[in-house]
Amino acid sequence: MNDVKCECGHVNPHGTVLCEACGKVLDENEINNKELLDMRYEGSARRSQTYNKTIIDKIWNFFSSVKVGVWLIIITLIASTIGTILPQEMYINQPPDVYYEQEYGWFGKLYYQLGLHDLYGSWWYLLLIAMLGISLVICSLDRVVPLYKALKAQRVTRNEGFLKRQRVFGVNEIASENDLTTIKKQLKDRRYHVREENGDLLAEKGRFSRWGPYVNHVGLIIFLFGGILRFIPGFYVNENLWVKEGETAAVPETGGQFYLQNNQFILQHYDKNKDKTFEKAIDRAGAVVKNYQSNVVLYKRESNNLPGEKPKLKKVTDYKVRVNQPLTFEGYSVFQASFRNEMNAMSFSLTNKKTNQSAGNLKIDLQNPKGKYDLGNGYSVEILNYFPDFEFAKSGEPTTKSRVPNNPAFVFRMTSPEKPKGETSFVAIKQTIEPFGDNTYKMAFKGVDTKNVSGFIVRKDSSLWAIILGGIIFMIGVIQGAYWNHRRIWVQNKNGQVWLAAHTNKNWYGLKSEIETVLLGTKFSIPEDRLQKENTDKEDV
Repeated sequence: MNDVKCECGHVNPHGTVLCEACGKVLDENEINNKELLDMRYEGSARRSQTYNKTIIDKIWNFFSSVKVGVWLIIITLIASTIGTILPQEMYINQPPDVYYEQEYGWFGKLYYQLGLHDLYGSWWYLLLIAMLGISLVICSLDRVVPLYKALKAQRVTRNEGFLKRQRVFGVNEIASENDLTTIKKQLKDRRYHVREENGDLLAEKGRFSRWGPYVNHVGLIIFLFGGILRFIPGFYVNENLWVKEGETAAVPETGGQFYLQNNQFILQHYDKNKDKTFEKAIDRAGAVVKNYQSNVVLYKRESNNLPGEKPKLKKVTDYKVRVNQPLTFEGYSVFQASFRNEMNAMSFSLTNKKTNQSAGNLKIDLQNPKGKYDLGNGYSVEILNYFPDFEFAKSGEPTTKSRVPNNPAFVFRMTSPEKPKGETSFVAIKQTIEPFGDNTYKMAFKGVDTKNVSGFIVRKDSSLWAIILGGIIFMIGVIQGAYWNHRRIWVQNKNGQVWLAAHTNKNWYGLKSEIETVLLGTKFSIPEDRLQKENTDKEDV
């Protein structure tokens, strides 16, 4: 499409409504219109309103729509809100396909099937964020580039039609040179940038405020970029780590480079007699926690190991991890989040049911149970099956919810001289089932050993800089657009008269008040606010 040349000689892009240089109306449909000019984008040619032929044009026009951007924001907010209804996958310790249906019924099952259990890591949520970012970029480019060109190309002397259709406009008889000099001086005193051409004046200030919304967009784009970075492996880590006292575990997401040993977990409560401040709280709750603490040792692997080889570790530091006092290293932070008291071993006695005589005792390590325990004298116990977190499935078969020994259950085969072929018994806490009839022997429960388990959260956020930078730039844009405004005042010689017109992107009251101040000491009359006059006339009618 051909460019449009104005009578002033300036060549404008196709689709321009107002000449970028003189402001003459170029749109034939607007020539005879006496309404005020739409100065939002200076009448510049926006690509989305000019081209609509190719597929690229259609994509551009779709994303340049403010309505599309608003709807994308609304959909993103709704999706983010729904993602908070149930716990996300990272906060549960069971398979999600089982957990959500078991805990929340049909709603939980639907929640899982729609992918809401891992909302912020789902491909469609990432696509939604990307679309929002594209919309911000295209919206900004579609408006800021032509606006910048139009403001840069504007001349001092403006077309008559442009001046007449400004909201603030007035006509004065020829003024003295002293009046123009006074106006020029007082404009400069008000920190206007004054340009002069053939006796005409253009006073302008606060143009930078026009870029406030686009600075906002830049901040949001950087903020969204920081959010997208979190989907890249290694940029954002938020993992749970459970370590028993006396054990060492690899720190997740470090590639097996770092290990954490938990030497001791300490739980302290406030003493009612010593801490009088908490006396009422202790009476009400029974106990108030004073300190959660894990005494840990951080190790680093010295070299790469062969598969199955025990890693060689080098001590890095000792640390006491408390709530809000994390262990930090190489961008990672290990927070004390929770604890639990976990069963570590269970003791049984192989006992004759009639005589109550014990044939021997055995202690089963719940983390790594042996397959068979020989008690001597022809007595032995074999573990046929082990369910650390026992429950009955819908089919009626025994199963386990997790690998954590919260509710251990066993299927034993007990061999004795009287029963060389063995007897089978299913044993759970407070429950014994003998599936093949009454047995001669039973597994009598003797006791349980427990261990404290520290719950840590391992965090790393390499995208935080982008989120902070985006937030700062966004706030700069808010301040830039909210506390300043773009004001222009034209003083032009037309047809033996002096025309005065003015425009601002907001705060018209402030502009009119400033014009009154500038015209003090001159014979110029105050220009009228045509929009205000029209509204007053309508009210009178």
